[in-house]
Amino acid sequence: MAAPRFAALTAAVLLSCGALLTAFVAAPAARPAAVSPAALGGAALAAPLAAHAEGDGVWIPALSAVGAGFAIGLAAIGSGVGQGIASGRCIDGISRQPEVADDLRGVLLLSLAFMESLTIYGLVIALVLLFANPLIK
Repeated sequence: MAAPRFAALTAAVLLSCGALLTAFVAAPAARPAAVSPAALGGAALAAPLAAHAEGDGVWIPALSAVGAGFAIGLAAIGSGVGQGIASGRCIDGISRQPEVADDLRGVLLLSLAFMESLTIYGLVIALVLLFANPLIK
């Protein structure tokens, strides 16, 4: 019973995303010029030099901001999934054996605190990359 409804909702979401994509993303006006492999190689060789250039180098702060976003995002996603699974298993255990609810609740709170500490480590890494970046001279 749920499979046809799931398929219909999935198709509706995909169609609406496709409609939004065509509405907001403009089609290319002309075919872009081909980039030679020599130009790509030169750009690849110049990128590390630009990252360490005095004054105009913005690569390290920009990539640090991207790294900070990944650090806090992955930490929050991993912790959220882990906390959801642990809470669900605890509720299943309490519903099967209500007499051990106090023991399970204590273990659950301790494990949730450990999982949240991992998210705080991700936040610390993100703050270090944003404000006390060791990569900038």
